[in-house]
Amino acid sequence: MPRNLLKSLVAVSASLVALSSAMAAPTLKADVLVSTAIVTVGDMFDGAGLQAEQAMFRAPAPGTAGTVSIEAIRAAALKAGLTEFDAEGIDKVRVARQGTAIDETILTDLIAADLKTRGILNPGMSAQALFDTMLPHMNADDAASPAKLVTLRYMPASGAFAARFAVSGVDKPLDVTGQINLMIEVPHLSANLGAGTILSPTDVEMKLVPLKFAESSGFTSVDQLIGKTLQRPSRAGMMLKATDVADPEVVTRNQAVTVYFRNGPMTLTVKGQALNSASLGQPVAVLNSLSKKVVNGVATASGAVEIKGGPVNVAGL
Repeated sequence: MPRNLLKSLVAVSASLVALSSAMAAPTLKADVLVSTAIVTVGDMFDGAGLQAEQAMFRAPAPGTAGTVSIEAIRAAALKAGLTEFDAEGIDKVRVARQGTAIDETILTDLIAADLKTRGILNPGMSAQALFDTMLPHMNADDAASPAKLVTLRYMPASGAFAARFAVSGVDKPLDVTGQINLMIEVPHLSANLGAGTILSPTDVEMKLVPLKFAESSGFTSVDQLIGKTLQRPSRAGMMLKATDVADPEVVTRNQAVTVYFRNGPMTLTVKGQALNSASLGQPVAVLNSLSKKVVNGVATASGAVEIKGGPVNVAGL
């Protein structure tokens, strides 16, 4: 056989093999998982080719599965333009559809987002929804937004609400009613502490409590607590209020203090004994150690009292 003819036959044979591979019949899958409402040829078959995007039949409801007989598959494939396929002994196919279970957490988060938009739910606050009835078992399409809030009617005075949701992949809307409890983070003591303890950040922890309770109890912010002293012995877990703390004392009763009188460049100082305790900026009565006279000033630092006034004050020193 001439060499050129042999080369031609080899080339033709290779082309036929390639063509045969390209035209190989699609292979039916035994298990199919879809995320949309329609099952396509590409979902059902490996190597579906040009028919891959053709629809075959509707998928089961989100989060559920079903089986399709080989006869039904053949009929649907023929309508989609697929005349031949390799079933490899498969007589039925399991088709499952991805889904997200719609639960109280998902619905509550949507309600809370709406309340934030309205300015009802502020930073540090959260919403707890209590539903009047158990939610029906419902699955949504496995989508970025499995459910959307359509309408929300909320009555702040009573906390009652009525809401309608659209569930992805489900035609019928979901209507629910219930009660919304607004919660807010407020400072609580993290340990048992004695009276006079100066609070540090580690002494305070934030806990959620009902907003109405917090408001009626007179809660305060952390900024108004740190650096302040406890007025009385307090237990761990106690919610802190503004009345529970005071500014730390810089002068204590019977403490030896220095009294300052400033007038322009002149500064006079005398030693004395504080007759009362005081925080920064509070009034202090001081007994002059030498003259035994009582002078009145203001606590300006630890152990320091300043007198402000004219010559009468100087004479009184």
